[in-house]
Amino acid sequence: MSQATAPVDDARAAAARGAWREAYALYAAGAGELAADDLETHADAAWWTGRLDEAIALRERAYAAFSAAGDTLGAARMAITLAWDYEGRGSFAVSGGWLATAERLLADEPEAPEHARLQLTQAIMALFAEGDLARADELFDAAYERAGRVGDRETQLLALGGKGRTAIKAGNVDRGLALLDEASASALSGHCGPHAAGLVYCITISACQDLGDFRRAAEWTEAANRMCDRLDVTGFPGKCRIHRAEALRLRGDWHKAEAQAFAACEELSDFDRSVTASGYYEIGELRRQRGDLAGAEEAYRTANELGREPQPGLALLRLAEGKVGAALASLTSSLRETEDPLARLRRLPAQVEIAVAAGDVRAARAATEEMEQIVDAYRIGGRRTLAFDATVHIAWGRILIAERDWEGAIRCLRRARDEWREVGAPHETAQARLLLGLALQRQGDAHAGESELEGALAAFEKLGAAPGAARARELLGRVATRRTFLFTDIVDSTKLLQTLGDEKWRRLLSRHDELVERQIVDAGGEVVKTTGDGFFASFESPKAAIDAAVGIQRALAEEIVAPDVRIGVHAGQAFRSGGETTDYGGQGVHVAARVGALAGAGEIVVSAETLAGLTASFRLSAPRTEALKGFAEPVEVVTVDWR
Repeated sequence: MSQATAPVDDARAAAARGAWREAYALYAAGAGELAADDLETHADAAWWTGRLDEAIALRERAYAAFSAAGDTLGAARMAITLAWDYEGRGSFAVSGGWLATAERLLADEPEAPEHARLQLTQAIMALFAEGDLARADELFDAAYERAGRVGDRETQLLALGGKGRTAIKAGNVDRGLALLDEASASALSGHCGPHAAGLVYCITISACQDLGDFRRAAEWTEAANRMCDRLDVTGFPGKCRIHRAEALRLRGDWHKAEAQAFAACEELSDFDRSVTASGYYEIGELRRQRGDLAGAEEAYRTANELGREPQPGLALLRLAEGKVGAALASLTSSLRETEDPLARLRRLPAQVEIAVAAGDVRAARAATEEMEQIVDAYRIGGRRTLAFDATVHIAWGRILIAERDWEGAIRCLRRARDEWREVGAPHETAQARLLLGLALQRQGDAHAGESELEGALAAFEKLGAAPGAARARELLGRVATRRTFLFTDIVDSTKLLQTLGDEKWRRLLSRHDELVERQIVDAGGEVVKTTGDGFFASFESPKAAIDAAVGIQRALAEEIVAPDVRIGVHAGQAFRSGGETTDYGGQGVHVAARVGALAGAGEIVVSAETLAGLTASFRLSAPRTEALKGFAEPVEVVTVDWR
């Protein structure tokens, strides 16, 4: 054996046993021009060691060498492989060109494994690129049968997995999962090489996660990762790392999850744009939940540049920034362009959260009702998955809290808490406990509410979920929060009582209370307490508070007989206490009360700082400076013309 051929012979032997790094080094050290078969194997070694540009160049050379030698099947095989390479990079026109080349080459050839691989590729394109489920199912069947006739077990298993994914997309969930389990079990038992086995695992795991079957996803993820960990390679295992990162995030191991996602992005940066984009989206989710909003935005932006729409994460990021309108607009646009039910289901829970924050309970209800329909359509074994059921219960809990139906909210949120706990998802469990604690507080069960909030706080702190922990501390009265406060008061109530008498005054006051409370709640506010002749209310935003104030004055003006009411509005820092006597305290509350005292009959007075940055849809008086009792510094206020 000559010195020139020795490295090539050793490279072939290394490739045969899957030692791809060694094979690549030996091929690179070899001398002379390689034959077509060796070019193909050298390309595989480059691919497995993370050198996609070199792998593509070698495969193009192999295609030319097979063509020159008259080996049509070899040339077609390279054309199909190159179609996959370019598709992964997002070069769809080039990918289509290579696929058309393979079709031409195989048109007059006797049946061979390459024909089955071509049909498999066409089926995958019909499923994922075109969304043509009927054609995809037909092509997967044809690929499976042909692969069986030519003895191509790998293509058979991939076709079986593709057929399972198609069945799930068509709503035949149990049949689809059975096919995926069969394909994955066969792949695990060694009936195909690592590349095909990895693809089968990816199809299976992504389907399980889409269906909320995290138990099954976790089992197959562990199996896939054992295989990936045995391979001393780069590139393809990155796909497995994405699934591992998702599983770790769900289980609450966020540090390891982010490390896996970064490793996946590094390994796949040249291989597969869509999977790399998913890795950056996963990083964005982790950062957002930690409270690193700038870092999350950067990750979402990268995911978007790589072709992955960053929803619903980006909308929830906007919500966390307080940009409710932007959050609602971006997610509504995304839903308008999304038809796939499972893809919509990933967005709808965020739609509910954002709609509730915007005070649009009707839209939140519509989104939750759609969630119910989708979840019912994708049952496994006749039952909803725990994760899907918990997601629906969280959504109803948010809505019922907004509607002040404390009993209903508590029932839903207890179920959500228990279901997420059974799934083994600590962050989702903590979110359910936080909302449950809030509902219990509002109902008046201070002890139970505090217990749930303490549990949520401990979980958030352990995870490093800063926003959740801050909200839990706020509800426990341990941190100041910025709110907009509104005070109302009936002017000259004592004179009215003396004029009307007890009975007429009681009826007038009852009607007044009904109208005022309705306007507060309809604007998305919270009645903190009544103050004898008036109300103390809290709002998320200044606009909501002013809308409520205007609504109150207009509603009272429409009554035949109604008392004159003065209203004051101010946004500022305050502390919240829970329990039956839920209340706010602090400087922001005291300023709001003093601003209310400045108003006359039928007036709305607002501190000027509350209106900073707010586009007014109402006329305002010229600002004036007023001294407030108990405060050294004067405050600038304006009067709202509500008529």
